[in-house]
Amino acid sequence: HVQLVESGGGVVQAGGSLRLSCTHSGYISSRHCMGWFRQAPGKAREGVAGISTDGNTRYADSVKGRFTISQDNAKNILYLQMNSLKPEDGAMYYCAAGSPPCGSWFRDFAQRRYKYWGQGTQVTVS
Repeated sequence: HVQLVESGGGVVQAGGSLRLSCTHSGYISSRHCMGWFRQAPGKAREGVAGISTDGNTRYADSVKGRFTISQDNAKNILYLQMNSLKPEDGAMYYCAAGSPPCGSWFRDFAQRRYKYWGQGTQVTVS
């Protein structure tokens, strides 16, 4: 049974930092293309960051230089380090896993290609 569970969300002041975690089953590990997505109220869900099976990363322009995606395969955890947070970063954040190869769809944050999704963790930036 594949399960993704996000944690680490909360309320933070603008300019602050948060680290989100996504704990997943061992089946996911490094075998999948992993991504972080977010959805703010009244807005469409959008891709934030991704990491491919060979460790290549991809970021949305809006978070480049501020967010870092990483993973600990030994612990089956995907991370999203978020620094210099802005009010517009406030949203529900989701992690997701998609089957490789992590091709153009991965670079484009094509959500339909992500098969597994977590329930989300809320980030509020005041």
